Amino acid sequence: MFHDDGFFMTVLDFHALPARWTTRFAPSPTGLLHLGHAANAVFVWGLARAFDGRVLLRLEDHDRSRCRPEYESALLDELDWLGLVPDEGSTDAFRRGPHAFRQSDDGARYETALARLEARGLVYPCDCSRRDIARAVPVAPGEEPRYPGRCRTRGVDPLSTPARRVRMEPGVERFDDLRMGPQSQDPDAQCGDLLLRDRLGQWTYQFAVVVDDIAQQVDVVIRGEDLLDSTARQIRLARLLGRDVPPRFLHHPLIRKPSGEKLSKAAGDAGLAELRAAGMTAAEVLGRAAFLVGLQSEPRPVAAEELQRLFRDRPPLSS
Repeated sequence: MFHDDGFFMTVLDFHALPARWTTRFAPSPTGLLHLGHAANAVFVWGLARAFDGRVLLRLEDHDRSRCRPEYESALLDELDWLGLVPDEGSTDAFRRGPHAFRQSDDGARYETALARLEARGLVYPCDCSRRDIARAVPVAPGEEPRYPGRCRTRGVDPLSTPARRVRMEPGVERFDDLRMGPQSQDPDAQCGDLLLRDRLGQWTYQFAVVVDDIAQQVDVVIRGEDLLDSTARQIRLARLLGRDVPPRFLHHPLIRKPSGEKLSKAAGDAGLAELRAAGMTAAEVLGRAAFLVGLQSEPRPVAAEELQRLFRDRPPLSS
């Protein structure tokens, strides 16, 4: 269990945000939702309701090899059951058919963004496999490999592969996380040239979320601290696409197993469907998630319409 005794000291920065800022809840339908998703929802809806924000629902189904219609249907049902109502992108609208906030329904948006980068000479084709990269840059298990730039100057035939990378030149990006404070990261040192579209023709997470956040005018990104290292590369990529003022970021604590690992859909951890079947109410699930990330001192039930009280006008919890 994690108690974040400094969280409420920094979240007061939300008072300085413009009126009616926009954030998003953006699950991927690659499995069933678990308590970690509930924790993210607690932060997204709680902060938005407490500090005059708006929530849009986005379905990040860029990975077509893993996404399933039954997972999408289940997550929409679970959001309804939890009582989490987005201000844009209603669950019923997603059920009715194509939707601008479902990534697979608007591939033209990503094609247009890619063309803009290509016109500036920032993109090149890449035929490297994961094995090629692993051979060139051995890393310890769990570490992120840095792309070594193998295809930058090889002149790969663009018709031979749909994969594309954008050039990431050396340089530090600095930003203030609303919870974790000042940060500095060098995207080139972290990951090298960023993959935008893979060898299967699928848009990558890093590219799709940046393009979407620009198009959908998301100005506050609230997500788990496991994605902190993605921030600088997304700020850099957004600037290359013309966004001079990046969104504000808040990376919240994760619910972790006793081993320290984060919860995983692939491992079937603490699925909301199982908790619901076991008799837990929606308020009990949200309250337990809030407790496990340190927003409550005990797992008291919290209904969706009460989430703002976890963030407004209260002192920090003790560790």
